[in-house]
Order: sequence, then C-alpha cells, then structure tokens
Amino acid sequence: MKTLRLLLPLFLFLLFSSCHKEPDYGNPEVDSVTIQKNFMNWWNYYSNTIILSSDFTALDENSNVTTKENFLKTLTSGNFIPIKLISKDELTYYKLFKLEPISDASIKSTIINESVYSFENFKREGTKFPEFNFIDLGGNIYNTENTKGKIIVLKCWFIRCHQCVQEMPDLNLLVKEYRKRKDIIFISLATDTNQELESFLTKKTFSYAIVPTQKSYISEILEISSYPTHIVIDKKGLISKVVGNYKELAIALKKESQLQ
Repeated sequence: MKTLRLLLPLFLFLLFSSCHKEPDYGNPEVDSVTIQKNFMNWWNYYSNTIILSSDFTALDENSNVTTKENFLKTLTSGNFIPIKLISKDELTYYKLFKLEPISDASIKSTIINESVYSFENFKREGTKFPEFNFIDLGGNIYNTENTKGKIIVLKCWFIRCHQCVQEMPDLNLLVKEYRKRKDIIFISLATDTNQELESFLTKKTFSYAIVPTQKSYISEILEISSYPTHIVIDKKGLISKVVGNYKELAIALKKESQLQ
C-alpha cells in the first residue's frame, strides 16, 4: 500500500505532463544559423522553398501558432527569416527564426523587400477588383459585366521586362491546361502600344488575351509597380491572390479552379 501511495503522484505527474505536451511541428529543414552566413545559399533555399503566398501554418519564433498576417508583418521588420519545418503531417509549417549578427548583410534588405511585397499582396485578398473595360488586340471586349461568374487570371507586364517574357512559355502551358474550362479567362495588361505588341508577337507567342496601353490603369487604379504581377480574381469579382511569378500563380489557380 505504501508503494502504491508513492507511485500514485508519479503516475499523475506523467499523465498531466503527457496531456500538456507542447505540439511537435517538426525540425527546421536547414540550420537557421548556417544558412544565414552566405547570401546565395540562403537565397537559393528561400526562392526554391518558401512561398509566402501559399497556404501554410505560421509559427512565431517560440513555435506558437500565429496568423499569416502577423507572420508576414513581423517579417517586414527584417529581423527574422522564415524556414520550413519537416512536417509530420500533410500541412506546411513556416517558422520565424531570428536574423543572426553573423548573417550576410544582403539578407536583411532582401527579406524586407520580399515580405513587404507579400504582405501588401496578402492585404489585397478578398477585396473587390476595380471596375474595368478592356479591349484586346483582336478587338474582343472584357468588362466587369460580361465576365461575371468567371475566374479571371490577369497578368501585368511590358515587353522589356525580362522575367515577364521569360515566363511566357510556362503561362502558355497553363492556358493549355485549362483550355476546357470555359469559366476561366486569361487576360494580360501590357503597358506597350498596339504597334509595339504586334511587332513583339511576330517573334514571341503569348496565349493570353493582350490588352495594350494599360500603364495608367495598372499604376493608378491597381496601384501596381512590380512586374510581372499576376492577379487571380474569383467568380464573385473578388481578388483571390496576387503573386509575382508563374510558380505561385499555378498553385493559386489550381486552388481557385477547384472551388465551386
């Protein structure tokens, strides 16, 4: 009986501890200190792994779950970097790690630029897309009324933007992938003139509807200054996602296209 009385508190302690065990979200994919010593090593990891526009579970530096908004806002300080955790389930976890004193100086400025861009785009999600009336090079009209009930994939670009042109083959494949979806429209807003675009298209193929001379609409109405910028607009006319490259666009469109 005496032994039982001695073991009972231990049993209760173990039971209590197991019930209040901190969740284990997994270890970092890379060492948070080592990766900061060289800018290119960090950048290769970040650009190939971290997708701030995607759906992920956000963790602060203490491994507490936080909102995506708080996570992105904290990143804009330039005092943290995001690292993906080796997940034990199907979810994606990003955790904030302190920027170390030994870190490459270029990392701070780059993460500020990247996170400010992502944070501003995140704040656009769920907002109403502005009224529009576009006429493409073929004379086709796309406006707020005749595109109701359709998903619009919009690209803002210009001819002399290297990245804008470089991603066109991938975008053409994306158009081909969704060619049977009559509820999805691909439109591009170019800052260039009709003549410049027609000359460009004699050498390059772009499967989007191309709307010329949209510099004012892009900068003044959409308030966009980074190119390329892709916007996915849902069937209710709300902005679903704003991203800066093909890879993130493909992820966003896949998700939106599966919604009813």
